[in-house]
Amino acid sequence: MSETTRIPAMVNSHSHAFQRDLRGVAERPAPAAHARDDFWSWRSEMFAAAARLDPDRMRVVAAAVYREMVAAGYGVVGEFHYVHHQPDGRPYEEPNVMAQAVAEAAQDAGISIVLIPAAYNRNGWDGAARPPADGQRRFCDPDVDAFLARVDSLRDWAAGRPRVAVAIAAHSVRAVPADWLEAIAAYADAHGLPRHVHAHEQRREIDECLAEHGCSPIQLLARTGFLGPRTTIVHGIHVDTEDIRSVADTDSIVVSCPTTEGNLGDGYFPAAAYRDAGVRLAIGSDSQVRVDPFEEVRELETGSRRERQLRFGLLSTAPGGDLWSELVDNGRASLGIEEEPSMHPEIEIDLDHPQIRGVAREDLARAVATCASAAIVRRPGA
Repeated sequence: MSETTRIPAMVNSHSHAFQRDLRGVAERPAPAAHARDDFWSWRSEMFAAAARLDPDRMRVVAAAVYREMVAAGYGVVGEFHYVHHQPDGRPYEEPNVMAQAVAEAAQDAGISIVLIPAAYNRNGWDGAARPPADGQRRFCDPDVDAFLARVDSLRDWAAGRPRVAVAIAAHSVRAVPADWLEAIAAYADAHGLPRHVHAHEQRREIDECLAEHGCSPIQLLARTGFLGPRTTIVHGIHVDTEDIRSVADTDSIVVSCPTTEGNLGDGYFPAAAYRDAGVRLAIGSDSQVRVDPFEEVRELETGSRRERQLRFGLLSTAPGGDLWSELVDNGRASLGIEEEPSMHPEIEIDLDHPQIRGVAREDLARAVATCASAAIVRRPGA
């Protein structure tokens, strides 16, 4: 019998379950209509995948990826959910049926879930707000009150369901106007909910925000009261010193999704700069191009070393050299589950696996963050 030990299951702070359907398909060359093969051409494939979903298909694809997460060492998932309505934008008879399908898939797969319904209203700004494209209509609500009413209903539905919680999100500063950000922040404060938002993933997003608001997305989030200790910024790649200072001063959290950010060509995540400013970092699987928290942790660590061209990365300042546990703790804070013991599962790892065999116990945490993969996770019954 192999020798094993237990470590905290990783918290997946940012997931889009349905994007598992993009594996392989999204790697095809962009259609000729796109001048560049980049995030925006990838987004067209994502819209097509979203268009094919109904509640049954959403449940199937979510269950498949959540089972992968459990096997890989994740114990909790934050599902940033924005496929709300029918493809033409009309609400379903049960307005939250798609979110409910995701939560039920998580329960079936044995993973705790924090549903994070995301507000969406438009297709960016180009001198004026652009209306939703065909592929976005099912993401969008006509006004923020309609969105918040659906969040109220989802919270009522989730209450009392084991290992299911609800947070709230604005999809991005390009997808909602500034007054929506204010309303969502106020709602989150009133109900004690964590709030999430995509920001600073793409330079075009920053350019549009500068044109509309005269500031960067993070500065707009600060201006609208969206930042704070229960706020999570997803990606946060193309940032300057002022942006990082605003995140640090408000004690906001930043989630990096290294395998997705690399796959999409988003850019280099400035992990060391955030670390030096005292910003809390967590991880997510995002587009599901890979589902392996060990790979995400390793990519985050090695990226921080490349950033400064030093071996002095995040691992070197993690308490006890345990970067894995630090990211788990920050992930729990990101999802607002610090005080929820049922959402603090552990996983068993195989100390005889070739990837970590012979590693001294005092070095095990360092090896988990730099040398291992999901292959070291001991599956029940194995």
